[in-house]
Amino acid sequence: MQIESKPAGAATRDTQGGYDAPDLRVFVFALFFIFGGITSLNDVVIPKLKELFTLNYTQAMLVQFCFFTAYALIGIPGARLVKRIGYMRGAVAGLVTMLVGCLLFIPASRNGIYGLFLLALFVLASGVVIVQVVSNPLVTLLGKPQTASSRLTFAQAFNSLGTTIFPFVGSIVILAPLAAKTGTVVQPFWDVTRVVDPSCGGQGPVGGAVQTTAYRIAESQTVAHAYTGLAIVLAIIAAVVWLLRNRLKGERHEVTDLASSIALLKRPRVAFGALCIFLYVGAEVSIGSTLVNYLRSSHTLCLTGESAGKQLLFYWGGAMIGRFIGSAVLRVVNPGKVLAGTAVGAIALVLISIATTGGVSADTLLAVGLMNSIMFPTIFSLASEKLGQRAADGSGIINVAIFGGAVVPLVTGGVADAAGLTVALLIPVVCYVVIAAFGLYARRPASDYADA
Repeated sequence: MQIESKPAGAATRDTQGGYDAPDLRVFVFALFFIFGGITSLNDVVIPKLKELFTLNYTQAMLVQFCFFTAYALIGIPGARLVKRIGYMRGAVAGLVTMLVGCLLFIPASRNGIYGLFLLALFVLASGVVIVQVVSNPLVTLLGKPQTASSRLTFAQAFNSLGTTIFPFVGSIVILAPLAAKTGTVVQPFWDVTRVVDPSCGGQGPVGGAVQTTAYRIAESQTVAHAYTGLAIVLAIIAAVVWLLRNRLKGERHEVTDLASSIALLKRPRVAFGALCIFLYVGAEVSIGSTLVNYLRSSHTLCLTGESAGKQLLFYWGGAMIGRFIGSAVLRVVNPGKVLAGTAVGAIALVLISIATTGGVSADTLLAVGLMNSIMFPTIFSLASEKLGQRAADGSGIINVAIFGGAVVPLVTGGVADAAGLTVALLIPVVCYVVIAAFGLYARRPASDYADA
């Protein structure tokens, strides 16, 4: 059964099922920028809340657990919602949900309760999931199918632009005020110089503060202010997207039930790809979530909280640069082989970081961001190849797999509590090994497999 809507608009599907709408690509790139930035902002929020609520690594990783659990719970329902109301209206629904999540940080900060922060993050992530369900398949439709991997990688570069900018600004807005109150050196906002913390070895943005309820409420206001600003931006974007709600003409989606959607996992290529999305997101988030504390440790650079937070610029910035380069490379080199090569590169860098100390240990772990660059879009496009009008179902399944961002960091946090951060980095290494295997498996076109 087909659902077809034909609202007024100039963007019409061509004979290959795509849309020739360059202006809509700008809109999609903006969505990638927003949800990428909001996701990476957790890397700054985690050390802040870890210090305020005196958490161990496992407890602090509940931030990522609650955020990425939304992918498991909202992924498939989100895909069904998008198929029912269309891509543009689905984007509005996601943006409004994100807005509500941002506003929930206000009562969370006023009460100084960790559980309320986790609830706000879950609601915020629910909106991110819906927006991502819209964005990933839509960007593959906005052009020729043959260049879908390259186009999605280019869009992911804007995602990386968001993940690069948001933690940097977050370090200034969220981490710097606390440092100033405790006498730690505060850098000018543009300064990414590595500033050593004299106390070296604190587990949060600063050490030694008395964790009273009043103190938590006062300091958590910086988090609330950051997300209130985001809420205003999201409201503006949602209004603009609503004006474009009839932009797509001839939009079609195949209607399927939940069992039929899950049945896509019977295809080995889809199932293997979904597993790799689970592991990739888990590995990327695990490294990003621990980087601030890792760079503060005596094993590496003993940095202040703000200085360590600003170093995330290089982790996420590497991913951004790699995606712009990758969008060109993937046009001429087999995507599966590129994926396998970058996974091997990530394994090597993490192992070097574990085996060394000081600047080498810090820089090699930061460089993993460059290796991560093309992984998500390439895994996504390889796993969903030849899905056609079931692309939204495939996107929903794959977005459920992003739940790996909840599970793998929690495991990593548990290992860090038991054996230290250095040993915990072996968890991402295992993830990258499986991803390398998928790259070799998927180097052949989907049409060469019986399940396609």
